[in-house]
Amino acid sequence: MSSQGISLTIRPRGNPVKKLPEEVSLPPNSKGSQVYDAIASKAGISIYRLRVTKGSDGALVPNSKDLPLEKTGLLDQSTIYVKDLGPQVGWRTVYLVEYVGALLIHPLIYLLRPYIYASPSPTSFPAPSSLQTLSLALITGHFLKRELETLFVHRFSAATMPVRNIFKNSFYYWIVSGLNIAYWIYRPTATIASEDCNMVLTALGVFFYVAGELGNFNTHLALMNLRSSGGTERGIPKGWGFKLVTSPNYMFELAAWVGILMVTRSWSTLIFDALAFGQMAIWARQRETRYRREFGDKYKRKRYVILPGIY
Repeated sequence: MSSQGISLTIRPRGNPVKKLPEEVSLPPNSKGSQVYDAIASKAGISIYRLRVTKGSDGALVPNSKDLPLEKTGLLDQSTIYVKDLGPQVGWRTVYLVEYVGALLIHPLIYLLRPYIYASPSPTSFPAPSSLQTLSLALITGHFLKRELETLFVHRFSAATMPVRNIFKNSFYYWIVSGLNIAYWIYRPTATIASEDCNMVLTALGVFFYVAGELGNFNTHLALMNLRSSGGTERGIPKGWGFKLVTSPNYMFELAAWVGILMVTRSWSTLIFDALAFGQMAIWARQRETRYRREFGDKYKRKRYVILPGIY
């Protein structure tokens, strides 16, 4: 790179950035993050709203403090395109908000049963069954674990996402896993409202749940250790489950929810499980594609991405 520095020509793309400069000049040996900082400073906009791509091939210019510009292929007088991604919100914030819905809705409906449902008995409202109480414990335990992992375990490769995602994600968790499941399983006429007549199914459900949650937590720890605190680097994950599928965290997540299904015995839980599997299967396939592209021959390709022998 020239000792005189580097000048980049800027062109708008998609949603335009107001006050977008036509050019930025950067010192020698600049990093990718300095491109974002320079544009954001001149345009008066958050760096997290910017998407910068190369004019030559459309590849993303990473907002990285470690990646030299010369490694991105940008040269003096290169053209870059800048897009405004719109209002952003932190990934951690989105996770905390979306999970807290189900975490609060289940206990509320459980406690307010006499005020929500009509009593099947003219004399008194029946107390919750042991299975309904167990269902509450498993589901709230799951989402409490999610909240704690968000605070203390997860390390995100991107700082923000579009603010609209907080509404989309919250609808999924607040409504589908919150109101949908809670309303049906805590009814006084629900399948599990009577005393448990199938202890084997219940025990099997608890086993799947505990094994799934522990496996999921172990996988999250392995993924956390791939990235330094505050860093965005990626690595090839190793450990329990990674030899079987691309995304063992999703595999164990499904196992835990199969366990919850065995305990709740409700079609509402089955609906959530099916939707969850469909979405996680898409994410797992995308992750496999990304691993193959980023790591090439260093990565041992997986035939199955989420369920061994199935998909």
